[in-house]
Order: sequence, then C-alpha cells, then structure tokens
Amino acid sequence: MNPIQSLPSSPEDDSGSMTTAPQSAGQSQISADSGNLMSMEPAFGDSRHWQDVFWLGIFLLHLILVGLALGVLGINRFRKKDRLNIDQYTNRFIGNQADLTEDYWPLYAIAAAVGTVLGWAWLLLLGSRANQMMKISVHILTTYLAVLSVFCFWDKLVFWGIAFAIGSGLQFLYIISVIDRLPFTMLVLQRAVMMVWKLPDVMRIACVFMVVMCLWLALWSFGAAGVVASSIGDGGRWWLLVVFSVSLFWTGAVLCNTVHVIVSGMVFLVLIHGGPEAASMPRDPLIQSLRYAVTTSFGSICYGSLFTAAIRTLRWEIRGFRSKIGNNECLLCCVDFVFHLVETLVRFFNKYAYVQIAIYGKSFNHSARDAWELFQSTGVEALIGYDCSGAVLLMGTLLGGLITGTCAVILTRIKHSDRVIMMGSTSVLMGMILVGLAMVVVESAVTSIYICYAEDPLLIHRWDPEFFNQMSETLHERLQHRSSRGTQVLNRNRPVDHIQETTSV
Repeated sequence: MNPIQSLPSSPEDDSGSMTTAPQSAGQSQISADSGNLMSMEPAFGDSRHWQDVFWLGIFLLHLILVGLALGVLGINRFRKKDRLNIDQYTNRFIGNQADLTEDYWPLYAIAAAVGTVLGWAWLLLLGSRANQMMKISVHILTTYLAVLSVFCFWDKLVFWGIAFAIGSGLQFLYIISVIDRLPFTMLVLQRAVMMVWKLPDVMRIACVFMVVMCLWLALWSFGAAGVVASSIGDGGRWWLLVVFSVSLFWTGAVLCNTVHVIVSGMVFLVLIHGGPEAASMPRDPLIQSLRYAVTTSFGSICYGSLFTAAIRTLRWEIRGFRSKIGNNECLLCCVDFVFHLVETLVRFFNKYAYVQIAIYGKSFNHSARDAWELFQSTGVEALIGYDCSGAVLLMGTLLGGLITGTCAVILTRIKHSDRVIMMGSTSVLMGMILVGLAMVVVESAVTSIYICYAEDPLLIHRWDPEFFNQMSETLHERLQHRSSRGTQVLNRNRPVDHIQETTSV
C-alpha cells in the first residue's frame, strides 16, 4: 500500500499547478512491502527497445557536419593564411585583417584547462567542502557579475556593462525571492552529495565524460579559432560562432544528461537494495547503466537535451518573479498566463524524465509526462516547487563559466584586443559545460531522491530516517501553506459571487 494519500487541490498554490497532495506526509505510515520495491527495479535486460531514434540520427548527423566544418575552418588558417582558398567565396564579407588559427587556439586551450580544473576541483571537494562551495556559488555570483559590469563600463563596453548589471540585479532579486527556501535546498544537496560520495564509480564516470568533452573541445576550439582568425567581417564571424556555440551547447547537454541517466540508474538501485554492497544488487550495475545510456536511451537523451535546460531556467525566473508581484492583479494575470504556458511545457520537458529513462527505458516525452503525473498525484510536486537545488547548481555552473571566460579575456586582451568579446563569450560556454559535467552528478542524485520519495517513501526512510522526517515535515508545511492560500482566494472571490447572485435575483 502506497503511504501517500490524496486530497482535493486548492485553487492556487505556490508551485503554480493544480495538484493533489498527501494529507499528512509527516505522519506517513511506512509500508514494508518488499514486493512493491522490487517492482520498481530498473529494467536491466534485453527487453529494452531503442527510443527516439530520429533524434539520435539528427544528433549524430549534426556531429559529423559540424565536425567537418570545424576541421575545414581550422585548417584553412593553420600555419598558412587561406590554405584551402576559402577567401575567394567570402570576398564581399571581408572586413578585418586575417590572423592564423594558432594565434587563438592556445588561448582556447588555456580556457578549457581552467574549466577542467574547476570541474575536477568540484569533484574532489564534493565530500568535504561541497556545502561551502554551493553557498559561495549562491552569494558570490551576484558580486562577480557586478564587478564584471564595472570593468566593462571602465573599458567602455557599454552593452556588456549593462548586460552584466542586469544579470547581477536579476540574480539578487532571485536570491531575495527564495531566501527562505535555501535551508531546505542545502539539506537536500547535502544528502545528495553524501549519496554520490559513497559511489566512487559514479565519480570516475564523471571524470571519463569530462575527458570526452575535452577531446571534442579540442576540435571545436580549433575550428572556432579558425573562425576568429578568418578574414570574414565581424558580422560573419559572429554568425558562425553562434551556430557553433549552439552545437556545443547541445553536445555538452547531451554528455551531461548521459551522465545524469547513468548516475540516476545507480542511485535508484542503491536506494532500492539498501546500499551499494547489498547482496541483492545486480552484477555490474554501472556497466549496464552506461550501456543503455549510450545505446537504446541515447536518442531520448539527445531529444531532451535540446529543450529541457532552457525551459527549466525560464520556469525558475518566472517562479521567482511571480512570488514577488503582490496584489497587482493585471500584472499577476499576465505572468500567470506565461507561467502556466511554461508549466505545460515542463510536463513534457523536465529533468526527472532522465530518471524514468534510466529506470524503465521509456521515450523522453513518455518519461517526462509519467514523472510529472507521479509528482502531481502524490503531492510531491509542492515539495519540488519549494526546492531550489537545480538553481543553486546552475549558479555554480555559471560562476565556473564566468571565471573561465574572465581568464580568456585577460589573455586575449594582451595580444588581440579586438577579439576579446568573441573569445570571452565562447570561453564562458566552454567553462560552463566542463563545470556542469561535475555538477550534474549531484543533480542526478537529487532527482532520484524525489522520484524515490514519490514512488515509495520507504526507500528514503530506510536510507536515512532523519532526512525522511525532515522532508515529510517540509512537505506538510507546504501543503498547509497551499491550503491557506486557496482559502484566501475563495474568500476574496465570494463577495463578488454574492453580488452577482443578488443582481440576478
């Protein structure tokens, strides 16, 4: 028997969706039905089918085409200007003095090295200093953006100065809007770190994928350096860099989410069987998770990686802004329209889909929809809406990217002051991807914990009873808050209904 029972939802809640909720999560009775637990065990076997094959083909074709383009553009300026006679096709776009690929490629290499060091430092400090590092990410990012804004204005880069100033302001407003949620967020992150730190194989997988990303970055930066060194005008350079940056973002997201699926499968197995050393653990679970992540489920990972990150970020920003509007009914109505539109997209594109992919091998949309319906039917969505762990990890990723970009800007300014913005902006993306590969290990554990709590709280209670009690208490508080807000809305609308009834009589 599932210990989570439902009760009617209120008209309005802090997560912005109409859900059912557990009546008393804090006093949930824990089921000891081991058969229920075994039914949730990941489907490791020959029964899995290839999912979202179309997007797998698109991603692989994109890698081939982009790889060829990067190689050609890099070789064209390597040790000799216009080695492949490409300039004859770009005569009308020529607007700058052409350089060589090797003028910029070492700078990208240094930026990649900085990003790799930051990512590995995060993995090494994961067990002992992770909490301090996450607090630094939250509080330092605002200051760092403000300092960058000041330096940009000092260097007469007005556009970038304004952009960093706006970013700093938005970051500050977001922190203020969620300051009361940070203690619970840090609690969840601490437990997630404790979980993955006991799985050394997971840490090694993250390092392996970071090496794979560095190999792709070697080719990507070679082609990007060729673009920056080319004789095409600034407009043409920027368009090519934008196209290659979108490609890099997709590739990086795919690698991060592949790690996400592998780690989610491992964490779920550990929670089901009661520990990594349990006798009931399947043989070579990491190898099996890795095999399915890069074969039958890889198409779903490619598909979800296109949209999930952007929709998640938009949802966080709208949620923070929505909570600070107050009683401005007109503005609240407009924001609610956008918010519910984003919520609809979240139903089909959410990070919890990767846990379902790891466990059951479903397609991405099927996994995302099932995960969201599971949260709504059990009320755990209210707890997820209160948690900001994804945003905190994103702040750490942004900070790592900005530090990498700053190093690239300082080095580029010495010899190529007219290429500073191009080198800096692309280096930020490189740094974010490399640091994100380390951050995704913790995020995978967080998402798996929530899926397990929704599936059967016994999994969390058996793993950490104290943490289970804290989660249940917080969930109970959020449900009470939701109920009180719903009552306020009903009371506010009741006089209007009374007037309408009187008029009709």
